[in-house]
Amino acid sequence: MKMLARLILGLVIFDAAGTAPTLEPINYDSETYDTVLEDLDNLYNYENIPIGQAEFETATVMPSGNRELLTPPPLPDEAEEEEEEESTPRLIDGSSPQEPEFTGVLGPHTNEDFPTCLLCTCISTTVYCDDRELDAIPPLPRNTAYFYSRFNRIKKINKNDFASLNDLRRIDLTSNLISEIDEDAFRKLPRLRELVLRDNKIRQLHELPNTLTFIDISSNRLGRKGIKQEAFKDMSDLHHLYLTDNNLDHIPLPLPENLRALHLQNNNILEMHEDTFCNVKNLTYIRKALEDIRLDGNPINLSKTPQAYLCLPRLPIGSLV
Repeated sequence: MKMLARLILGLVIFDAAGTAPTLEPINYDSETYDTVLEDLDNLYNYENIPIGQAEFETATVMPSGNRELLTPPPLPDEAEEEEEEESTPRLIDGSSPQEPEFTGVLGPHTNEDFPTCLLCTCISTTVYCDDRELDAIPPLPRNTAYFYSRFNRIKKINKNDFASLNDLRRIDLTSNLISEIDEDAFRKLPRLRELVLRDNKIRQLHELPNTLTFIDISSNRLGRKGIKQEAFKDMSDLHHLYLTDNNLDHIPLPLPENLRALHLQNNNILEMHEDTFCNVKNLTYIRKALEDIRLDGNPINLSKTPQAYLCLPRLPIGSLV
């Protein structure tokens, strides 16, 4: 215990000694003084001077010996930091001109040599190009995951518009003038989950990636031949399929097993078969996922095919007369 106390006391004394002020010697110049302190007593003999005849004389006296001046120790790294600050010029915003610049902050340039993220709004991996009077898809940053370009004048989607955008998950091109889509425009996007093309002039829907979970192509011009046979068959993750206002005359079959919502309002569907939703060969089959079927606005009488709804958790919405 005594040894520990001595050790702590030694550390305290060592620390105090390290932080104590340093002594600097002061040398005096003798030429600036009249005499020295040691000779002051021998300068005058006051014993033989009569009373009343004493005189006063002033002189500057040099201190005896060399003295030492106490100076506080310099704070560590302060001098170095001050020199660095003085030697390194700073810009108005406080940054250093030697710092590297970030290239491509505003994304790739459009055909008019205008940065995409200056024309549109880029937030993290989302690009918003709504209502910008665009007539084509602008070049997008490679890390784009969500792209919105609604209320523009885009007429065609080319095969290279979304090329190499492997992180793209949602495309929303609502309310444009799209009438033509290249066959490979969407097919090679490996992570595309949601595709919204409503309120355009699309007549033909080409092959789509099987990764889709949400498709909305409402208010277009697909008609009788706009959707290929078995177009949605292999989309095992498709949950929502919206095809309203397309002048369709049939329900696109087969439907994915996990489909939850099917909207076909305001088309020209005239008939339905008993196996449209159910498996007529298996009367115990129940289609639990498909709870939202909209057929209102079609010239079909749902009451004529009651066997078609036996496997459904809810009856479709539509005309019964």
